[in-house]
Amino acid sequence: MRAVYGGVVSADPVLPSHRVHLDAGGNARLHPLARQAFLQAVDDGWSDPRRLYSESRRAATLLAGAREALAASLGARTGEIHLAPSHTVALHSAVAATVHGRRRTGSTVVVSAVERAVVLSAAGHAAASTDLVPVDRLGQVDVDRFTDAVAGPGIALAALQHSNGEVGTIQPVGQALDAARAAKVPLLVDAGAAVGHVAMDDSWDLLAADPADWGGPSGVGVLAVRQQVRWSPTWPDDPDRWFPGGVSVPAAFAAAVALQARDDERAATSARHRRLVDRLRTRIPQLVPDVEIVGPDVDRLPHVMTFSCLFVDGEALVTELDKAGFTVGSGSACASAATEPSHVLAAMGVLTHGNARIVLDDTTSDDDIERFLAALPVVVAHVRSNLGVDGL
Repeated sequence: MRAVYGGVVSADPVLPSHRVHLDAGGNARLHPLARQAFLQAVDDGWSDPRRLYSESRRAATLLAGAREALAASLGARTGEIHLAPSHTVALHSAVAATVHGRRRTGSTVVVSAVERAVVLSAAGHAAASTDLVPVDRLGQVDVDRFTDAVAGPGIALAALQHSNGEVGTIQPVGQALDAARAAKVPLLVDAGAAVGHVAMDDSWDLLAADPADWGGPSGVGVLAVRQQVRWSPTWPDDPDRWFPGGVSVPAAFAAAVALQARDDERAATSARHRRLVDRLRTRIPQLVPDVEIVGPDVDRLPHVMTFSCLFVDGEALVTELDKAGFTVGSGSACASAATEPSHVLAAMGVLTHGNARIVLDDTTSDDDIERFLAALPVVVAHVRSNLGVDGL
């Protein structure tokens, strides 16, 4: 089929009638209540919330309500919530502003080896040096090494993700915060893969969260900063000191509504996701030879898993699964358009090619999982055959 968009002809691949979306990490479907909230805010909150007339005051009320709701969910004060254009911008700004604000203390950032790539890049850009703390084969940071690192001289910031969005490993952020507080170093926690899926506690000084991961809209990110954190902007002054120019009121309002809905549904949804992921973790090695399930059996996110297939090209695996009607992610170099394999898998010392990453959303059903388990052995065998590896 061919489609025409504004006079431009585009090829439209023929897709299976029933698609199963298994790549919801940072890209979840919009929650139905978030959709309603967004449309309401488009009608009621379209004006600039910083102006003085009635339409603007209405928009300001919606924005204030969004901040208050987000603060309640994250265990923060309303004044500690700052709204960014994206999760990436929130993380970049958190690193840059904290390092700049603590430049008299030092210029080194302590990070785990499995932090999100944007955190590692931001640390490399803002700091004079980075101290990379290793992880074990399950992806969990070495707490003793982390403690020693933050206690060193000249540390401006420490960063440890709450949990890994690629393999699901939950990190010991409570212990990390104790170590950082003892060393008087602020701790940045990237909770982009966790908020909305697991209960959060107050083990952070700065916390970044991603509405697109919990069923909110794209175009907004959340950064919570404790009042005692010393920071200084590296950008021109603006009435919104953290993120100049403000944020979309409809996006912020919808993000807050989606998080409240996810909090209400979390116990039931997480239990269902954990059951489905447990089935995948058990059945995939039984159905497909030479497969490694990556990450821990426990202490993991309920909705995330990664497996690696020997003698399989990651891009080919994703492409063939797509043809069969399944969308999955991959930590492989070719699927991510990077020049190196997944730094997370490399840091863990596991297979860094032939990977598929599955992240469930609210719509994933038992039938979806059974259909995937039926298709996967056929797809992997086909990919291996095309590579000349048969009979496994």
